[in-house]
Amino acid sequence: MEQRNLPLSQAITIAAQAISEVMLGRSLTQVLEELEPGERPIVQSLTFDAFRRWTRSHALIKQFVPKPPAKEVEHLLTVAITLLLDRTGEAKKGYATHTIVNEAVKACGEYDKTIYAKGLINAVLRKVSDSLDSAGEKRPDHNSPGESFFPPWWLANLKKNYSKSWQAICLQQSQRPPLILRVNTRVISMERYRETLAAARIQAEPIHRVAGVALDSALRLHEPIPVAAIPGFFDGLVSVQDAGAQLAGVLLKAQDGDRVLDMCAAPGGKTAHIMEGAQVKMTAVDIDRERLMKVNDNLGRLKLISAGEDAVLKVADAASAGWWDGQAFDKILIDAPCSASGIVSRHPDIPFLRRANDIADLQKRQRALLHQAWQMLKEGGLLLYVTCSVFPEEGEEQAAWFMANQENAVRLNAPGQILPSSTHDGFYYALFTKNGP
Repeated sequence: MEQRNLPLSQAITIAAQAISEVMLGRSLTQVLEELEPGERPIVQSLTFDAFRRWTRSHALIKQFVPKPPAKEVEHLLTVAITLLLDRTGEAKKGYATHTIVNEAVKACGEYDKTIYAKGLINAVLRKVSDSLDSAGEKRPDHNSPGESFFPPWWLANLKKNYSKSWQAICLQQSQRPPLILRVNTRVISMERYRETLAAARIQAEPIHRVAGVALDSALRLHEPIPVAAIPGFFDGLVSVQDAGAQLAGVLLKAQDGDRVLDMCAAPGGKTAHIMEGAQVKMTAVDIDRERLMKVNDNLGRLKLISAGEDAVLKVADAASAGWWDGQAFDKILIDAPCSASGIVSRHPDIPFLRRANDIADLQKRQRALLHQAWQMLKEGGLLLYVTCSVFPEEGEEQAAWFMANQENAVRLNAPGQILPSSTHDGFYYALFTKNGP
């Protein structure tokens, strides 16, 4: 692990507790945000990998623990076994085996709900280590699609809709994602920023195109680094944003002077990208006040707002017209709430939080946003509907429903469904223009 400023035993304890919170229904993002800055990097790394390797680690727990352990012990074992699994391949990266075992036992003693299980933790981890070592190069691949950490209903959806590629989707989403930057071309050119990275001995290469759409500000770093180490990040030169997400700012085609509405703006990546590309009159709406503050923080860091004059931020339910002043918008972005099934590589807790019946509720929300957005759009204006989902129920089915219910809607060229790849997450894009009042 790259971040070692927190003792490993404490990191294991906190990571195990974070997993317990997710199993109670809390987003891992929320849990991580409550940690101290010095705790967050290593705990995030541990928990993310623990979820990615869930099936493999639990097969080993079942193999060496005859009776299912208490959840607190199970989650601690999960984190520790993940560290042992991290020592795969020729590189033998990560912590030494004896360090992992000793620190896990120490972690067990630091938490009152696990202190009784120190002997069990020690014995199980040593057996797991011996088992992995004896398997040698034949040790099972934790990323096998057959050992996916996705729930059965999720896999059934993928198999139904992507019969030839569902395994590739699962495999891709079980990998650590690349670190992609978006250069703020309002303040620095791509060429100048690449020179800045080169001076810091950071290797990066541009991503010129995703799904046939040209990008002019996407950079992939060869090796991920902490945000604090990204040159110019705090000066507003760049943002961290997946290349697939960067299509929104391009497809909306915002021009200087446009009145633009971002209906579900938080945390503000797409809002900022639109404002970097043109001098627009932005209205950013989000139902969550705390998350909307992140939009404000992002726009401030990127030098895109001054005393709130260049963007109006509203805490409101975008699907109702109560907040609207009646002035129609030239461009509207709906980055709709969805299953987030396309961004699992960046948020591996998602399959553990979602339930099959969530999709129908999300569909209702998405349709409410589409309906309301259409009332707020000028004749000749553009509406871009986006989800970070790979489920057709939240993508193509919604676009078809919208077209069937809006006689004055004309569908324009957009990528539609984008499946996860080594350079971007999974997204759905549909673009409409309003033909008549």
